[in-house]
Amino acid sequence: MIVKMKFINISGPRNDIDRVTDQYLSRYEIQLESALSELKTVENLRPFVEINPYRDVLAKATQFVSYLPNADTVTPDSSLGLDDMFELVRNASADYEDLQQKKEKCKNKIEQLRTKQQIIAPFRPLECDLHQVLSYRFITYRFGRIAVEHYHKMLKYLMDDLGAIFVEGERDESFVYGAYFVSPGEAKKVDAVFRSLHFERIELKDEFEGTPAYAYQELEREIARVNVEMNDLDKEAGEMLSDRAAQLVAAKNRLEELSNNFDVRKMAARMDENQEDYYILCGWMAEDDVDRFLEEIKDDDKVFVVVEDDHDAYFGEPPTKLENPKLFKPFEMFIQMYGLPAHNEMDPTVFVGLTYSFIFGVMFGDVGQGLLLLIGGALIYHFKKIPLAGIISTAGFFSTIFGFMFGSIFGFEDVLKPLWIRPIDHMTTLPFLGKLNTVFIVAVAFGMFLIIVAMILHIINAAKSKDVEGTWFDANGVAGLVFYLAVVVTIVLFMTGNPLPGGIVMGVMFGVPLLLIFLKEPLARRIEKRADKMETGPGMYVVQGFFEMFETLLSYFSNTISFIRIGAFAVSHAAIMEVVLQLAGAESGHPNWIGVIFGNLFVCGFEGLIVGIQVLRLEYYEMFSRFYSGSGRAFNPYTKKKKNNQA
Repeated sequence: MIVKMKFINISGPRNDIDRVTDQYLSRYEIQLESALSELKTVENLRPFVEINPYRDVLAKATQFVSYLPNADTVTPDSSLGLDDMFELVRNASADYEDLQQKKEKCKNKIEQLRTKQQIIAPFRPLECDLHQVLSYRFITYRFGRIAVEHYHKMLKYLMDDLGAIFVEGERDESFVYGAYFVSPGEAKKVDAVFRSLHFERIELKDEFEGTPAYAYQELEREIARVNVEMNDLDKEAGEMLSDRAAQLVAAKNRLEELSNNFDVRKMAARMDENQEDYYILCGWMAEDDVDRFLEEIKDDDKVFVVVEDDHDAYFGEPPTKLENPKLFKPFEMFIQMYGLPAHNEMDPTVFVGLTYSFIFGVMFGDVGQGLLLLIGGALIYHFKKIPLAGIISTAGFFSTIFGFMFGSIFGFEDVLKPLWIRPIDHMTTLPFLGKLNTVFIVAVAFGMFLIIVAMILHIINAAKSKDVEGTWFDANGVAGLVFYLAVVVTIVLFMTGNPLPGGIVMGVMFGVPLLLIFLKEPLARRIEKRADKMETGPGMYVVQGFFEMFETLLSYFSNTISFIRIGAFAVSHAAIMEVVLQLAGAESGHPNWIGVIFGNLFVCGFEGLIVGIQVLRLEYYEMFSRFYSGSGRAFNPYTKKKKNNQA
């Protein structure tokens, strides 16, 4: 269900904004909008230009709390006033100053070591003692890099004639790193050649021992040692601050609230009127929250609230907040992945929850594996609150039900008597098509039913948004629904051996809806009495309409046939488990139970993943595409931002 939203304006004396935010707004979910952007018709609006007085002291308090061992288990001391908190942080900063200086020295040392690492890293393949090379007196050396294209030219045309040796180090997409060695007498000539090839020299100081690779590892070890020293300093800071842990945690939490409350000014505006300075805040709030908020402030003469009735005309579409029963709450994840519904659309969460779980159960019908998914998903969702785990648990419940319907438990087909049929064995004969698996036929029939439901949902959505074309003449509107129902009725009559309607009746059943779909634009324009002309001429409209009609008919067929995968996976699941049991020796009467267990776990995980993806594909492409746009924007309340910042 989509929660109804109202747009409200809140105003009052400028110096009262912190009280209102702390006393009222922090306890309600309100998505604040920029008052300067939204209230364009109000004159003399100005932004708040004030520096947050809590930010620096909050940063210090947060830093100190991070040093405390087990800070999450500390009970905050709620007796501190604001001045006490500032004094507490100042005293802690003074005590921490010596450790801070030592830590800064460690940070600077790590930066210096990292810089040395970056210099030496490209030369690690060189097998030479750097200290010895840098001490050469009778051989001139140059470390550096050369562009890859120039390096290839040098190797091809110049190296044979140069009195120099180039030793290659590492290379990347652009450069080859290395060093060349030359006698002092040839150095000027060789240097000139390398300069012409844009060789970039890299100066190495005589401060490395051993090979470049060894020197790099020594630097890495030194960095690790300094990091340990920094961790020891943090532990020392935690021990030093531990006697003030309760006060520091309380100060950090309260300063965080005050800082976030102060930042509300970013979304607020100021207005001068009759030498009085006012603040203005505006945003979206749930309808029920608005009523409670108005009731709470009715005796507060410093707070003025205006609820906008015609918010669509002036303030755009409201954000979307979903509110569904706990059972369907996890399925909101699929809705968010596709796109949230706009405020004038239906929330498809319950529809998705029911259809997804039902289809998954049919495609993965097994009592044992279904119970594994049910219990495993339920436990993970209970402890970790992962939405996907809740979806898996619900799907596992339906998988268990259809396991009883198909008589399958951990792949064994002879333990339970099926309440309905065994998918792999049960066949049905149809006119023209011959023998088919019954589950294939039922799957396509079920797909037809879901497509009809999706069309009805499209009609409801279009009617709510007052879209004449979408309601009556769209391929998923009334015209499309009538055509598809006519096709379904005709197929059912033919397959059951009943006489078909006469030619004239069938012509009306199929022809009139298709004609309405073909002429949807001019018909909608005539009904809405719109004066705008068609974007294309009549000839182009006919050509375009022909191809669109062909695409529509093709989509009806492909979407319907796509549901055959439900039956295909029901059959393939039974076949795969039959193979698993054969490999485990179950048919001989002496099964390898380890093989049976691992085979079931593999099928449960691998095939379960594939089935889950296939069902989601059916939801998105075969159903959502017919009735759902997902063009809404998420409701992002101020209190939620506060919690995220605190986390």
